[in-house]
Amino acid sequence: MGLALILGLVVASVAIGSRPIPVPRVWQGLWHRDGSTESIIIWQLRMPRTLLALTVGAALGVAGAVMQALTRNPLAEPGILGVNAGAAFAVVVAVAGLGVTTFSGYVGFACAGAALASVLVWAVNRNGSDPTRLLLAGVALSACLGACTGIITMFDEDAFDSYRFWVVGSLAGRDDTVLLPLLPFVAAGVVVALLLGPSLNALATGDDTASSLGVRVGLVRVLCFVVLTLLCGAATAAAGPLAFVGLVVPHAVRLVAGADQRKILALSLIAGPALVLAADVIGRVVARPGEIEAGIVTAFVGAPVLLRLVLVSR
Repeated sequence: MGLALILGLVVASVAIGSRPIPVPRVWQGLWHRDGSTESIIIWQLRMPRTLLALTVGAALGVAGAVMQALTRNPLAEPGILGVNAGAAFAVVVAVAGLGVTTFSGYVGFACAGAALASVLVWAVNRNGSDPTRLLLAGVALSACLGACTGIITMFDEDAFDSYRFWVVGSLAGRDDTVLLPLLPFVAAGVVVALLLGPSLNALATGDDTASSLGVRVGLVRVLCFVVLTLLCGAATAAAGPLAFVGLVVPHAVRLVAGADQRKILALSLIAGPALVLAADVIGRVVARPGEIEAGIVTAFVGAPVLLRLVLVSR
């Protein structure tokens, strides 16, 4: 069912835009590249954007599931906990200080910023048992990094021009030069995350119990940080900070999969792409012939979910 939903969203993403393409022509264009205007639009503009949405959604969905399992905290999410803000700040520093202008250059700095933010938030709340403290630490870190980013972009025109195109989280204007360098980082992060499923199940019972079951708790945490760094850094460098994806997806999946982290991670790999791609398609539909960025749509979806979690959490 999930794969059928994604297939339907892929067709809608390719068909819907400033120049609509009938669904029969979409199928024809996907299977036969005939050099027509529709074929060029499909393969050079909309398919790279669609594939990027699927890749970024998978990265953020899995990252959110890993972070919630690692911290044993339902409020944990890369955007809320400052990981995306750390990646964005590092990219701005790279543009302003080193003149980096390519995606391949962005990724390394974005991953470093994501790693630093992860370490700082974890240091504030090491055991992950206090949702309020973790949330406040993430909000404070995001605000601090956001202020630093604003100062840099205020005085550096090049950094501002690079930053403003993806600060709201957008998939528009991305092509194969963005998608292809992203794939190795996301693939590595997803594979490691899926392999960590059994260990995260054991970790949910507590550190002592997990250790008695033969789980190397310290190694699992280090690998989780590696996963978050790869997935959040690469996704943020490519599409900007898409807020709330990592929060909504694991909670929606948990309603179906229960508490088994193996199932949650596997289903997040489907639900994440579906959410991001749906947000991108909705943004193109509600503001035609223009569009609303995917990051704004995901915020409209995720903010009520976060509010509910805050109200019902103990």
